[in-house]
Amino acid sequence: MNTQFMLHNVTVVVEYRDPFIKMVFKNVLVFVLGLFINYINIIFMHTFCKHQMFYTNPRYILFFHLVLNNVIQVNVTLVLFFVSYILYTINMSVCVTLILLALFTTENMPLNLACMAAECYIAVCLPLQHARLCTVNRTLITIVLIWTTSLISVLPDLFITLATKPLDFFSSRVFCMRENAFPNPLISKKKDSTYIVYLILVWSVLFYTYFMILCTAQNASKDGKKARTTILLHSVQVLLCMTTYAAPIVKTSIKNSFPKNYSDSLFASYIIVQILPRAINPVIYGVRDKCLSKFFMHEMSCKSVGRPNL
Repeated sequence: MNTQFMLHNVTVVVEYRDPFIKMVFKNVLVFVLGLFINYINIIFMHTFCKHQMFYTNPRYILFFHLVLNNVIQVNVTLVLFFVSYILYTINMSVCVTLILLALFTTENMPLNLACMAAECYIAVCLPLQHARLCTVNRTLITIVLIWTTSLISVLPDLFITLATKPLDFFSSRVFCMRENAFPNPLISKKKDSTYIVYLILVWSVLFYTYFMILCTAQNASKDGKKARTTILLHSVQVLLCMTTYAAPIVKTSIKNSFPKNYSDSLFASYIIVQILPRAINPVIYGVRDKCLSKFFMHEMSCKSVGRPNL
């Protein structure tokens, strides 16, 4: 194994170590937040699966995919977070698998939000075409395309690493982070280019849908106003998601500016970039939807009062 890589790995582990009290506080906070997000999202998933009316609505199918994607992403990053404090280092093959899954689900989220914004635009601006354009089959194909796009974006990282690293690299133990799992400089350049394309694509969809809805709903139907608010909330959440794309630059700047507080800065970055966007999903897409929220609150109350009136 490359000695320079091993020394770098030891340095990274030391940088991430916290005093015991601080370590307990961070882990308890992350555990509580993760438990809350999983609880809310799983109830939404249960609500969707329990009521057949949601199966035939593209909006709810996309929302279910978003929630499922978030559950996977949150739990993978929680595992990585706890492992970094408890074990410090893990087998590289396990690390690569977890990092790949985290990257797939992280890149899926802004694409899913763009598709939800497009569906909202069609519902408001092209209502007569909505039933024809937004079918269940097309929605499922869209979800497949979202995953395909993420796979095309992320899998080259693995292929480049397999081609440039010896086999013993994958049997080593490492502090699990993307920079250690995929250390080739070419991957970093490819990632930057990909993220620029993502930024342009997703924000173009959001800006276009928002301004078209703004023009269409100028004389204010209630649904139009709600749609505009939803697109704005989409934009806020996508902005939070997109901070992931600037994370390497932010981490480097923080490390250079505050070397003694690097682990604290990374913890704050983790909460803002990975946890916060997933925590506000239920508020934006679930609680604000009257139909879904009725069923959701019914499930939350755990009372056998029958189906709510629609």
